[in-house]
Amino acid sequence: MAKFIFTPNQSSEIESNYDAVIVGAGGAGLTAAIQAHELGLKVAVFEKNDGLGGNTNRASSGMNASESLVQLQEGIIDNKEDFYQETLKGGGLMNDRDLLRYFVDHSAIAISWLMDHGIELTNLTITGGMSKKRAHRPASMAPVGGYLVTGALKQMQKDNVPIFNNAKVTKLIKNEAGIVTGIEVETDNGIKTVNAKAVMLASGGFGASKEMIKKYRPDLADYKTTNQPGATGDGLKLASNIDAQLEQMDFIQVHPTAQTDTDHVYLIGEGLRGEGAILVNKAGQRFVNEMNTRKIVSNAITDLHEDGAYLIFDQSIRDNFTAVEFYDHVGLVKHGDSLADLASAINIDAANLEKTITGWNKAVAAKNDAEYGRMTGMDRAIDRGPYFAIHIHPAVHYTMGGIHITPKTEVLDTNGNVIKGLYAAGEVSGGLHGNNRIGGNSIAETVVFGRQAGIQMTEFVRTNK
Repeated sequence: MAKFIFTPNQSSEIESNYDAVIVGAGGAGLTAAIQAHELGLKVAVFEKNDGLGGNTNRASSGMNASESLVQLQEGIIDNKEDFYQETLKGGGLMNDRDLLRYFVDHSAIAISWLMDHGIELTNLTITGGMSKKRAHRPASMAPVGGYLVTGALKQMQKDNVPIFNNAKVTKLIKNEAGIVTGIEVETDNGIKTVNAKAVMLASGGFGASKEMIKKYRPDLADYKTTNQPGATGDGLKLASNIDAQLEQMDFIQVHPTAQTDTDHVYLIGEGLRGEGAILVNKAGQRFVNEMNTRKIVSNAITDLHEDGAYLIFDQSIRDNFTAVEFYDHVGLVKHGDSLADLASAINIDAANLEKTITGWNKAVAAKNDAEYGRMTGMDRAIDRGPYFAIHIHPAVHYTMGGIHITPKTEVLDTNGNVIKGLYAAGEVSGGLHGNNRIGGNSIAETVVFGRQAGIQMTEFVRTNK
């Protein structure tokens, strides 16, 4: 099957005027660009990296939504209030309630909107902290992020919406009335001023900035990160330079399952646990409810003081989380024809592992994990060889804090007033997730609030003609 390749407008001339310019070509920026273009705006996207997609490319588990048509087609009866309350609980009750309500209420329509654009998420899985299968993913069970980016770029190409890569925005321009009216962008040809009636920041978080991590969370300064190298908080700095308000900047999520033994850090998607994988320590024993929130699971692994832990799964679980094929291809997966073989391959106690798996399979059969209270990700036992293990460590994964926005994606200044003409969505914004993000909510955030930014920029441009 031929792979879709999108060639950014490297040779095209950056024009001096657009209705809307978007900083960042990840999920939020691409979604906003498509929505704004379809509502009649002349749009351009600027991406500092050579490649497109940002951290969205690294998302693997799914896109959360409640009361979706896909859920009903699978016989899953869900409701928005449960989604709201579980996300609120997962965020330590520190979520922005207005943002969260808009997010939950518009999650199902975001799935339908993607479907209308050929991005079909028709398979379901579950992530930690959720009680129902809300994480929508491709029918192939392929990682959701790359699938979404590819689909969005196809739509951008079809619509002929320009994306300029290797184009770093260095300044937001405000007029005397305090309205944002454009950007300065640095390319190989120098710095150019681009005028715009609305500007959106969709430049991601700062998980790859050692400097900013050390500033806000010095205790995490030595952790590796799952983020792509460009996630250095540029949009936060741009916004701060015009007095935008930042919030909850010390809320930095550590993902419990990252493979950090190599120079390149690989995120091991939460969907693997959602399909039935368990975690064991060096003694071959479980030690936590694997489907608890990321914060709790990460802390439990760290508290072992055993150089991480191991994800254990079998062929049936592997068949339902196809990202494992990639993990195996790059050498992250250990194999065993039997559990004893696997225990030998990863140097853990074989008798304990056998006992742990026997106990776990009984819990799955009874739908009752008396030991750790796990209630989800129990659709299949670990009983079909061969068997597999991946060594994991916690790693810096997501920055929940960011630019303070309204549910209309308007940016607020340090006095709490709207900075007219400026919008933000995705990981560059703060407040939605509280002190812990639920797996599957980041992709949902990019689409829900990316669409909202596209809509609100259009409304602003129409009103201020």
